[in-house]
Amino acid sequence: MQTNMDRLYAAVAARGPVCVGLDTELSYLPDPALDTAKTAGENLLAYNRALFEATKDVAGCYKVQIAYYEALGLDGLRAYAETLRMVRSAGIPVIADIKRGDIAKTAEMYAKAHFTGELEADIITLAPYMGLDSIAPYLPYCEARGKGVFVLCRTSNPGARDFEYQTLSDGRHVYDLVGDSLAALGEAYRGESGYSSVGLVIGGTHAEEAAAIRAAYPHTFFLIPGYGAQGGKASDIALYLNDGNGGVVNSSRGILLAWKKQPGVDFAEAARNECVRMREDIRHECAKL
Repeated sequence: MQTNMDRLYAAVAARGPVCVGLDTELSYLPDPALDTAKTAGENLLAYNRALFEATKDVAGCYKVQIAYYEALGLDGLRAYAETLRMVRSAGIPVIADIKRGDIAKTAEMYAKAHFTGELEADIITLAPYMGLDSIAPYLPYCEARGKGVFVLCRTSNPGARDFEYQTLSDGRHVYDLVGDSLAALGEAYRGESGYSSVGLVIGGTHAEEAAAIRAAYPHTFFLIPGYGAQGGKASDIALYLNDGNGGVVNSSRGILLAWKKQPGVDFAEAARNECVRMREDIRHECAKL
């Protein structure tokens, strides 16, 4: 069975590693994109649709952060569901950034909510703090339906130092323990591409650790935040990829707000220009390795 990580691998090979983050907020929309006759959710959906149509041939996948839509109540969740449906109906992988981290029946309900029905996504993000039993309820969907998960491991935010970088008695960091445990768990869920349905969120900063992390998890797909505003450079990002694949590199505001840095350019065209620039920047650095 072809898994969604297999589909993601194929998408990166075909269109590049850019993951467009549709973490859309009303304040991001330029005045011409705001329709006062529409609800907030309808405006977000229209903006997402315009950006999607402009970028779908140059982006590997899309990531939709649920909080931006939850903040608008049911109106926002309708826009969230329609955004997921729009991307999936085009055959392009979509990641629901939900970062759930509960256990037992609660986790089973989260899995059902985000892997089936109106909020169905191809891949979701999870938080592992409560242990491997917070991941287990999602695995039947990986096995039976090819779904995928990206689990927080070594993130790009400053607070990563608070817990993730703490040293264990055996000399490893906490993020090493998380990565090693998830990679071992994921071996049973490897697809045709060789990558597991259990992926890791690995921040694209700290280039000095990149080669070791990539080598440690050769069969693990990475969701890589941190490019651009958070300080991650394309030369850093390239080290987390395997010959330009094995990971997707997220950019949200850099693409959503690209129109601010391209005066006189339509917002959707500006987003496309930024996707292409980012993709070529990363590919250029990958070619040097």
